[in-house]
Amino acid sequence: MRNHTTFRQLEIFEAIARLSSFTRASEELFLTQPTVSMQMKKLTETVGVALIEQVGKKIHLTPDGQQLALATREIFGILDRYTMSVAERQGLKQGQLRLMAITTASYFAPRLLGEFARLYPGIDVSLRVTNKEQVLASIADNLDDLYFLGQPPDDIDVVATPIMDNPIEVLAAPDHPLAHKKNLTLERLAQEPWLMREKGSGTRNAIERRFAEHGITIRPRMELGSNEAIKQAILAGLGISAVSRHALTLNQPGQFAVLDVQGFPILRHWYAVYPAGRQLSVVARAFLDYLLGSHDTTPAEPGSMK
Repeated sequence: MRNHTTFRQLEIFEAIARLSSFTRASEELFLTQPTVSMQMKKLTETVGVALIEQVGKKIHLTPDGQQLALATREIFGILDRYTMSVAERQGLKQGQLRLMAITTASYFAPRLLGEFARLYPGIDVSLRVTNKEQVLASIADNLDDLYFLGQPPDDIDVVATPIMDNPIEVLAAPDHPLAHKKNLTLERLAQEPWLMREKGSGTRNAIERRFAEHGITIRPRMELGSNEAIKQAILAGLGISAVSRHALTLNQPGQFAVLDVQGFPILRHWYAVYPAGRQLSVVARAFLDYLLGSHDTTPAEPGSMK
């Protein structure tokens, strides 16, 4: 296998295994899909067993493919560590940084990554934004350098470093009857129709825990799959909700009413997470140090610019 398998073939295979998509792998590697398919065909012929199977439109690794994916990541890990040691000696002039974040983190992660990239223009940076389930799966497989989460996982051994405040505030439409009320109780708030993220959402869990602490159960009127959908539903008069203050950074002042509620805002944090036992690359460590350094970690008030 060593005599006939090229590094590029393994690189293509690793991208397909990580992204579960020929299309996304070709985009990441700047290759055409026919080239990706041809290289995977050659790799499969060299190995002598099926590595990938397609069920409907979904890509799955065979057991042999899973073993090769693990071996490939070990090989790339060794090469990455070597590259990073060279980069360290060169003063962090080159290297690679791969980040993954849950969708709410998309309100601040690109800004932080952009600032870091300007400081170190020789570093290749990438950011994938997806749902919490896919982020946790990537952590379990140790695929990326760092992950942005609002709550570290309980069932995966990780190192979680708080990097930024993440207050959760109750929002309503600006003309809502409660918009100018003061010191609202949770009991009063529970009478309102609530708009919530899907079950398992960190924000939803935090909201439900806050009410449960006072013996109150809230039943959502509607479940929505993103903060943007929730904000549009609030403005449409469908109910109230609570979201991260970071989700309001691009909205105009006065577009939403932030309700004055006992027990809110819920004070949480954003975390930079990586699997326990993983040795961070020089670039990833530099980025984590940057996150803990001089930049402002307090989210702006709704609608303000920072």
